[in-house]
This record gives sequence, C-alpha cells and structure tokens, in this order.
Amino acid sequence: MSDDGKDAGLVAMITSILGGNKRADVVTSPPLTEAPPTAPTNGFEAVEPSSTDAEPAESEPAPEAVPAETKPVAPPPKIATTRDGKKLLPAEAIADLVLGELRKLENFPATGVSVTVYGYRHWNAMITFAPFSTTFRNATRFRQALPDLVFKLRRFVELEI
Repeated sequence: MSDDGKDAGLVAMITSILGGNKRADVVTSPPLTEAPPTAPTNGFEAVEPSSTDAEPAESEPAPEAVPAETKPVAPPPKIATTRDGKKLLPAEAIADLVLGELRKLENFPATGVSVTVYGYRHWNAMITFAPFSTTFRNATRFRQALPDLVFKLRRFVELEI
C-alpha cells in the first residue's frame, strides 16, 4: 500500500472520529424560517416568494400576548420540617444557603467557588476554589469561616435524604 493510500485512510479515520466538518456546517447554516407552504394552482404558474422573506421586519407594536388557557397558580410546595422545627432540605439547597452566606463576606469571589454538603445527621460542608479565583489568604479566611456558618445553619436546617 502506498503512502498516499495510508494517508487517505488515516484522514478518513480521523474525519469519521471527529465528525468532519459537521460542526462548521451546523454553525454556518442559516436558521430555518417557518413559512406557510405555497403551491401553484396549475402547473404553469410560478410561485412568488412571500413578502415576509424578502423584506426586513418593520418594528410594529406587538399585540399583547393573551394566554390560551389560564391555569390556576399552584401554591408553593410546603417545606417539610422535623419534630424540632428544622427545615428538611436537599444537599443542593443547603449548599446554596451556605454559598449565599459566604458571598456576604468581603472579597468573596463571584465565580469559581463550589460548596459540597455531605453527611446525614451531622451534615457538613466543604468549600473548593478554582485556580486563580481568589488568593490563598482569602481562601484560608473563607475556609475558617465555614465551620461557624455550618454550626449556625445546623440549628435551622436538616439534611433530607
């Protein structure tokens, strides 16, 4: 087998793995517009394109949207509580609470922070920082504030399983 044949086979294999230029076709293709289908009344008439496709849309005041069906608004789900009066929340909700309280601290990063809640009866939280999201000194300060925050939240929130 010649080198050209090997190269062509290698290129074909790489193209099949990577999907060829399918990604570029998807990105560069124009968006589809929905237009009502038009058909000529007889076989000899030409179909003219609709005027909405040829002309740019003019700014007209949009009519007020009226919902076809009005459904009654369901009341928010009641939060389960324990006998002690603590709220039962899933781990994600508790992590959001912890993160919300930590965001109140000075110099807390807006992005690159993750809080993980783990455990059961005596749940705990772990904080991780993405590289370059904060300084070492600030990260240490936030990690030291976390146990006090968890201790306070445990009085009001219980982990739901």
